[in-house]
Amino acid sequence: MRGRTWAAGGTALGLAALILAAWHVASSRAVAAPTDEREVQAGRALFATHCATCHGEGGRGDGASASGFATRPSDLADGRLMNGLPDEFLVSVITHGGPAQGLAPTMPPFDRTLSADQIRRLVAFVRTLAKPDYRGGPAGLARPPRAPKQPIFFNHVIHAGSFQIPCQYCHADARRSEYAGLPSVERCVGCHKIIGVADNPEIGKIHEYARRGAPIPWVRVFKVPEFTYFPHKAHVRADVACQDCHGPIERMPVVGADTGPALTNDLAHLVGLHPPSRPLTMGWCVECHRRENAARATRAPLDCVACHH
Repeated sequence: MRGRTWAAGGTALGLAALILAAWHVASSRAVAAPTDEREVQAGRALFATHCATCHGEGGRGDGASASGFATRPSDLADGRLMNGLPDEFLVSVITHGGPAQGLAPTMPPFDRTLSADQIRRLVAFVRTLAKPDYRGGPAGLARPPRAPKQPIFFNHVIHAGSFQIPCQYCHADARRSEYAGLPSVERCVGCHKIIGVADNPEIGKIHEYARRGAPIPWVRVFKVPEFTYFPHKAHVRADVACQDCHGPIERMPVVGADTGPALTNDLAHLVGLHPPSRPLTMGWCVECHRRENAARATRAPLDCVACHH
């Protein structure tokens, strides 16, 4: 009898605990939701004060002052372009101005006007303008090591992330040769005959190279040793994503890479340790070939003469 009483009591306690837990979760959600909404509403007020004059009340770039710009303010309501941008990108542009991400200086910095929390709330509101709706974007910006200073600030976050321009539009040789190639000045000018010409100094540099008939002296980032044969075309035809070798390019404001052999890695192997192979080394490539062969039956070569001949 006592056992039954304890069992009944235990069941009652268990149900009470479940009810209490459910109430706690519901209460937490009820508290959290208005907090998010308050953030958005605070951002809405900040937008009306600081942004609507240029971007318009709906963020479409049609504010009262928009007609005074050579390049129309960004359409913040175009989810096709906005949803591919990390929050960190938007925070950077608002905080430090357009030039911080290679955009026109007509977007001023607000670091002396708005606090970090206010900028965060402003971004939260801007996300609600997007159509199609914003449902969570990419991770933050990727800042790889050893990124060289290039002659022109070409931001892959804008071109590959926001506009989703295919890699091979600019690197058109990748599908038909050993090297990926770089876009000609004419190809860059083809897009930028109008876009940003009048008010973006970085785009002005492109037109200056075109006027002089000179190629843009890009600084090379990725390179394998001269004694190694690496054909891009074979990898493109095997549907290997560019990011597999080059990293998340679409999240890199400036491209860089820490690749190739390293003394510390070689010494670790020498003493019997087994650190991961460094990117663009032979071990790294062989491991990738083996993995792809096992997963997709790609028949990637493993013999020496495939890369050294």
